[in-house]
Amino acid sequence: MAARTKTTKDRPSYRCTECGWQTAKWLGRCPECQAWGTVEEYGAPAVRTTAPGRVTTSALPIGQVDGRQATARSTGVPELDRVLGGGLVPGAVVLVAGEPGVGKSTLLLDVAAKSASEEHRTLYVTGEESASQVRLRADRIHAIDDHLYLAAETDLSAVLGHLDAVKPSLLIMDSVQTVASPEIDGAPGGMAQVREVAGALIRASKERGMSTLLVGHVTKDGAIAGPRLLEHLVDVVLHFEGDRHARLRLVRGVKNRYGTTDEVGCFELHDEGIIGLADPSGLFLTRRAEPVPGTCLTVTLEGRRPLVAEVQALTVDSQIPSPRRTTSGLETSRVSMMLAVLEQRGRISALGKRDIYSATVGGVKLSEPAADLAVALALASAASDTPLPKNLVAIGEVGLAGEVRRVTGVQRRLAEAHRLGFTHALVPGDPGKVPAGMKVLEVADIGDALRVLPRSRRREAPREEEDRR
Repeated sequence: MAARTKTTKDRPSYRCTECGWQTAKWLGRCPECQAWGTVEEYGAPAVRTTAPGRVTTSALPIGQVDGRQATARSTGVPELDRVLGGGLVPGAVVLVAGEPGVGKSTLLLDVAAKSASEEHRTLYVTGEESASQVRLRADRIHAIDDHLYLAAETDLSAVLGHLDAVKPSLLIMDSVQTVASPEIDGAPGGMAQVREVAGALIRASKERGMSTLLVGHVTKDGAIAGPRLLEHLVDVVLHFEGDRHARLRLVRGVKNRYGTTDEVGCFELHDEGIIGLADPSGLFLTRRAEPVPGTCLTVTLEGRRPLVAEVQALTVDSQIPSPRRTTSGLETSRVSMMLAVLEQRGRISALGKRDIYSATVGGVKLSEPAADLAVALALASAASDTPLPKNLVAIGEVGLAGEVRRVTGVQRRLAEAHRLGFTHALVPGDPGKVPAGMKVLEVADIGDALRVLPRSRRREAPREEEDRR
């Protein structure tokens, strides 16, 4: 119990040493005598102490704590289990955030149906839609189960009442910003309301050993809406990413108290719902009989998963004084850096006065520096209108001095490229163990990498290409 002492003598106050004027807070200049630096504190603040209370659970040596109670249970969706670290832990609270229309409700409704059983009931509470609207979606994605309970509520006390009535093993709250507590002033979605609702659901989850999935809104900048405290309170934070015009959806772990945060789950959104993709690399490739100028393949790491992606570039004569620079799926700053490196270090002067368009295939976003070499080769290939050799992947970070730097996970990237049938690779020096049957060319700078391109439209290949063959 906290013992607080509030007396006039112990309250912190400040007094001017020149004229004796008093105030409750410090000021640099006394408003009474206009003197600077004369306001000083006198009187000590009250000391607050907390008396020892009764212990609810005795402390045990960590080796005697029963860890079986924290065994994860599968959600029925392998890709989501991968991100969660094996499944949902009893009592865990997971926050799933993403832009509107990305597929959060569809995925969680599918999880609710697949994880429901006679021993483990699931309660799906919707605050944004009516129960009939959720039922229509459930019919469309075949998410109907007798042990899946559905309620449409926006009152926190009613939600807690449903928990007492259903006694679920899994609660899905869609979304936490739509529920309000009658004991707290403010509209639903406000900071005080979100803090109170999240705190109440977290307490209920820990007391009942019930897993909880909370859907969270995001701001226009992509950050989770509400107080930052919400992300600290929950056990797991997942970000649902994806372009609404593409089929690919990525679930990325940002925080995970029960597993690693470098895992990514891949899903494909279609008319009948959302399904997990164990091998999503095919979405990011365009299979052609013959290579096309301006295309280059690379291997990116999404978490610990290697994905083969295609970079495309197109250069045309500009009709305006300031040439266009358009990117899709690539960082504009990285593309601009590659253009400067190619012009200065690669001696390609035709890029400065041309419109340049660069993009990725399949809606994948390449933000890691390991894609620099592929972007540079795609731009050089487009500028010279000469295709790169077939079945070639490029991996490496390109510096401003033109050097090709090493990146992490080169062996995993090469193994994934070899599995998909690629036979040649451009990598930085010392790549480690190379898959059998794969020809790897180590490049030190951008000049070495550009030698894979024919110097002109001659039919014969350069000497370096003949040596590799």
